[in-house]
Amino acid sequence: MANQDKDQKTREPEKAARPKRRSKAGDGKHPDQKRAEREEELTLEENASEETEALEGEARDNPGLEAEKEKEPEAESSSTEDTEGERFPIVAMGASAGGLQPLEAFFEAVPADSGLAFVVITHTDPQHHSLLPDLIKKRAKIPVKVIEEDMPVEPNTVYMPPSDSDPVLDGETFHLKKRPDRPELHMPVDLFFKHLAQERGESAACVILSGTGTDGTQGLRLIKEKSGLAVAQNPDSARHAGMPRSAIETGLVDYVDHPSDMPERLIEYFKYPVSIRNISESNKKTEDIDPLGRILAFLATRTKHDFSLYKENTLIRRVERRMTITRCRNAAAYLDLLHREPEEIRILFQDLLIGVTSFFRDPEAFAFLRQQVLPDLVSKAEDGELRVWIPGCATGEEAYSIAILLRECLEERGDARKLQIFGTDIDVRAIERARQGTYVQNIASDVSPERLDRFFSKEDNRYRVKSDIRELVVFAEQNILSDPPFSKLDLLVCRNLLIYLKPEAQNKVIPLFHYSLREGGALFLGASEGLGRHHDLFEPLSKQHSIYRKKNHLIRPQVQFPTASRRLIGSIEQTKHEEQPEKPEVDVRREAEKILMQEHTPACVVVNPAGEILFFHGRTGKYLEPAPGEPSMQIGDMAREGLRFPLLSALRRVDKAEGEIRETDVRVKTNHEYQRIDLVVKRFSEPRLRDCRMVIFEETPEPAHPRQQKEDRRADEDASRREADLEQELMRVRQDYRSAMEELQTSNEELRSTNEELHSSNEELQSTNEELESSREELQSLNEELNTVNNELNSKMGELTDAYNAISSVLNSTHVAIVFLDNELKVKRFTPEATQLLNLMDSDLGRPVEHFAHNLEYDNMPGRVRQVLKTLSNVDEDVRTKEGHWYRMRIMVHREEEHIIDGVVLTFINIDAQKKVQKELEEMSAKALSSAKQYAELIVDTVRESLLVLDSQMRVVSSNRSFYDTFRTTADETEGKRLFELGNRQWDIPELNKLLQEVIEHNQCFQDYLVEHRFPEIGFKRMLLNARMLRERERDQDRILLAIEDVTGIPAPSPEVEK
Repeated sequence: MANQDKDQKTREPEKAARPKRRSKAGDGKHPDQKRAEREEELTLEENASEETEALEGEARDNPGLEAEKEKEPEAESSSTEDTEGERFPIVAMGASAGGLQPLEAFFEAVPADSGLAFVVITHTDPQHHSLLPDLIKKRAKIPVKVIEEDMPVEPNTVYMPPSDSDPVLDGETFHLKKRPDRPELHMPVDLFFKHLAQERGESAACVILSGTGTDGTQGLRLIKEKSGLAVAQNPDSARHAGMPRSAIETGLVDYVDHPSDMPERLIEYFKYPVSIRNISESNKKTEDIDPLGRILAFLATRTKHDFSLYKENTLIRRVERRMTITRCRNAAAYLDLLHREPEEIRILFQDLLIGVTSFFRDPEAFAFLRQQVLPDLVSKAEDGELRVWIPGCATGEEAYSIAILLRECLEERGDARKLQIFGTDIDVRAIERARQGTYVQNIASDVSPERLDRFFSKEDNRYRVKSDIRELVVFAEQNILSDPPFSKLDLLVCRNLLIYLKPEAQNKVIPLFHYSLREGGALFLGASEGLGRHHDLFEPLSKQHSIYRKKNHLIRPQVQFPTASRRLIGSIEQTKHEEQPEKPEVDVRREAEKILMQEHTPACVVVNPAGEILFFHGRTGKYLEPAPGEPSMQIGDMAREGLRFPLLSALRRVDKAEGEIRETDVRVKTNHEYQRIDLVVKRFSEPRLRDCRMVIFEETPEPAHPRQQKEDRRADEDASRREADLEQELMRVRQDYRSAMEELQTSNEELRSTNEELHSSNEELQSTNEELESSREELQSLNEELNTVNNELNSKMGELTDAYNAISSVLNSTHVAIVFLDNELKVKRFTPEATQLLNLMDSDLGRPVEHFAHNLEYDNMPGRVRQVLKTLSNVDEDVRTKEGHWYRMRIMVHREEEHIIDGVVLTFINIDAQKKVQKELEEMSAKALSSAKQYAELIVDTVRESLLVLDSQMRVVSSNRSFYDTFRTTADETEGKRLFELGNRQWDIPELNKLLQEVIEHNQCFQDYLVEHRFPEIGFKRMLLNARMLRERERDQDRILLAIEDVTGIPAPSPEVEK
């Protein structure tokens, strides 16, 4: 059986009894810790349904079986599959550099009622907000949402995670995980694909679009292993083909298409699935009574691998998936396609072999093996070497995990014994990958940093197992159901393979494992697997982890060594003659009897390639007898003394001989006497029996001798015959031994030569990769980021162009002259009105402003602009054109959002109307002022008191008529003169000078200050002086108003009155 079986390898340990559906809340598990996998549930359900009745019967007779039965999962209700079908499909999409265009094309083609939910995972910078949701919203006909914690997933919706988090699917709900600290290990597409495969199984699909690297490839394998759908963009249409090409190279992609054509494929696949589940049960009389059997039989003829002993539910699901993808509505159409398209045979075969594994899967089980099992095996290993076999090794992760544990164990004990580790599988492509020992960076989540440093080397963006570990493991193609097993093993690791085999296959394989192990050897199975009815062959070391030790039996268990199955032989014949009318199954007994009667053959038997007797003819009891113990039809077990060795030797040699094999003078012990016979082994010429062999026993008559001669010569004859028999037997042994050694030597030479070539090629590749690793990693990372940013910028540029056009329309509609200059005073843009002032044209963009003439009566505009750019102070000025029009010129510094200076903006607003109004107001104000001044002068001249207006230097600014008349002077003699110099210094009064100085300096005033003074020309005067400060706003000057009241003729009041 295939070790293919890495279907098995994704299986994680499960408890025997588990609920059919976990609760969405309250289970306490992170999605990373959930091990329930949909396809394994369906397989285990089939296991339970097929074995329940047999196990119950055996349990009644053998109570010890109950403990083993606990290891088998309980069958789930038949509604599980229906529930799976009712859930809407989820399509996960992975993209990186160059992914924006294919995403837009994809969602433009998605209808509003597809019934699918879409989750888009891209490589984004966690430090920046992603514009992708906004860009996709413009293209999609369905809602686009950014994932939030505990957000439910719904059909006909697109979901995208925040740029700093990774989404995790738990049932019908999203959860968010913060990005890891080590970005080089971050594979967001693989991470979500993994959770989607666990949660959705057959209702999951993955789409890989443009991007660099290999992210998504591992997750695609998981989805395919769960019978999901895989789609990839055609690399020719991708800007960066790394991700889609890596996915296609796995051979697991179902559709390779253009993004715009993918939605139709996805909808058709999920809405119109094909089923053959009911065909074989519906009408047993129709021609196509077993469509699955016919497909598997045809596949067996082309691939030489028989899948008839696999569980049918698993096979049916995968065949139906291929039929849906290829649009074959029934088995006959698909068979016809297989006949016409050899590539479809390869794809189907690969689909049945889908296997995913990982390093140290189920860490607790491997820890128990390392601590409790391996030390004991190492200490008891015979012949100084330890032999291990890992059937179904897939791509080698499990084999290398065992090699690492054994190396650690031996080094810990200081043991230098030899290790021989064999990893086998029927998937040749997986075996090739295992030999290379190269794995993606994701293994860092399964392998500790210490083991990564010690047992792996970093090559490019991958890890490679170091040569000293690779050399411990020999990988080979092998089918455990049809190829001979390894023997004398100390450890046999076969995890999660048995659950995919039918009970009859399991009953053959487990005794085979018992035969292969040495005394005390260990068997390591998957946590969901048990020993069935063969619990008496092993004793448990850990039931929890399914680790057992071989028991030694006085009675050797019946072992059926691998051979091609009878169903395969019959199916091959049926498939080769499909075009002919269907013939009844070959009756070996009748066919053999007919041939034997025609040839008058003596006593003989007919055996199949496995050595099982199919038919007896004549009296064969003298040569064959039942062996002690369990019943067996093996001819080697039934051969009487003296017959076994030559019989098995002849059966082995007849396959290489052109004719029959004859062994003469064979001595067989019958009824306590020896009888001489000739043994003949030959093949049938009848094509329907070509795989069977005929074994003929021809008696050799004893020569006639007188009685007395017989008695005299008996002793001599017996001795000579015995010697001849021994020599003949020794010759046969040597011949067989020589033949076996030659075959082994030839095989070893071929293997050694192939291994050396691969080793040399790998070393060359490693050397080349080391040289390119550093630069490629940097370039890949930078290129990916740049492309992602560039796509977003291109989209943003479209938005900016629209905004620019809108702003231009707004500016043009204002009818304001605006000019934008950069920091070098070069023109960036301008409005049409600016051309009337600066003589600009569209071709002048980028030229300095100094190069343009202008129509303003303004001499140094460039200098003024530079001053603004230097001082960062805005300027508002009124300027006039040569035609006499007035404009308000405003020069402003242009700042961006982050206060970065980006140039200067000049605006010119026409203010002719304001200037006209201002002029009219000035004229009106001048007239009003003139009138007011005339009124004021009349009032001042009418007042009796003398008034003087002095400046801060005590000069007379003006005076009234009363002053001139009272003090007998004129305006020419007074105005402009200092007060104390008037009339030959007749006003040089110290007290008055002091008071006026205080008025100026302290802004004070004084009232009714009595001054008595004799003037030379006018005589004695008594005066009351009053003074206060005046503010002349127009000239921004201080003035003193001095009022002089002449009280000379008024008698002074008496002291009592003053008091």
